[in-house]
Amino acid sequence: QVQLVESGGGLVQAGGSLRLSCVASGSIASINAMGWHRQGPGKQRELVATITSGGSTNYADSVKGRFTVSRDNGKNMVYLQMSSLKPEDTAVYYCAGDILYYSGRGVYSKNYWGQGTQVTVSS
Repeated sequence: QVQLVESGGGLVQAGGSLRLSCVASGSIASINAMGWHRQGPGKQRELVATITSGGSTNYADSVKGRFTVSRDNGKNMVYLQMSSLKPEDTAVYYCAGDILYYSGRGVYSKNYWGQGTQVTVSS
């Protein structure tokens, strides 16, 4: 009933910038927290940044000061502006959202994930 689709990944040199976008679509009643996670080669998936519906943000220590998460509630979108990129930021980046959705005559809550977008930072 709900889909999250990321875009904006690619190849960038160290020190460069990228902006990731994620749009949620479907039978959405409302979206609570949204966020970005990543999984690097041979690593476990880790939290990068989250943002509440009110705009409160939280970042992993490794990206503080370099990444900025934002959202557009009217468009059901979340963004991740990444600057001063390092080779260790190379990963598949996933968008996630805590979403209330309509199904039948009810409203339900579920955490949805996107399919991921590859970010590669060359040295």
